[in-house]
Amino acid sequence: MKILVACEESQTVTIQFRNLGHIAYSCDTEPCSGGYPEWHIQKNVLEILSDSWDIVLAFPPCTHLAVSGARWFPEKRADGRQQSAIDFFMQFTKLKCSWCIENPVGIMSTVYRKPDQIIQPWQFGHGETKSTCLWLHNLPSLIPTKIVSGREQRIWKMSPGPERSKMRSKTFDGVAMAMAAQWG
Repeated sequence: MKILVACEESQTVTIQFRNLGHIAYSCDTEPCSGGYPEWHIQKNVLEILSDSWDIVLAFPPCTHLAVSGARWFPEKRADGRQQSAIDFFMQFTKLKCSWCIENPVGIMSTVYRKPDQIIQPWQFGHGETKSTCLWLHNLPSLIPTKIVSGREQRIWKMSPGPERSKMRSKTFDGVAMAMAAQWG
């Protein structure tokens, strides 16, 4: 299958699909950090959405959508950042191919619709809590692969720093493996 992993510079999900023999590409405006630049398209993903894809897995930026930043919503609404983020998210809902849009708990549950599934890293082998919403089109809900204990909020508690955003948004390996195994 030909798979696009949108807004993914880490290549975590892309690598898992490649490991199973699929033609998968990450796409982000940032250079990739996953080590496979030949599998990375560095540009605005909207420029290639109309290409022929079997599946698009989208991880749109959540900075202006997640409830964790709700105290800044009035400012983000006033200056248009939130509406721009909503418009970008909604571009993925218009695709005819199978798709998944991933985002944390946020305003898209009311602006668009409730997610089809909310997963946690601890359902896929990581002792973390991080509610992650999945909106699905022609894809089944993910089945947990390894439920573990030791559920902490390490991601939420990360110290401020220049790499914090990238580290917080990186998909957990167990979730990426489940996506590839179950949707590939």
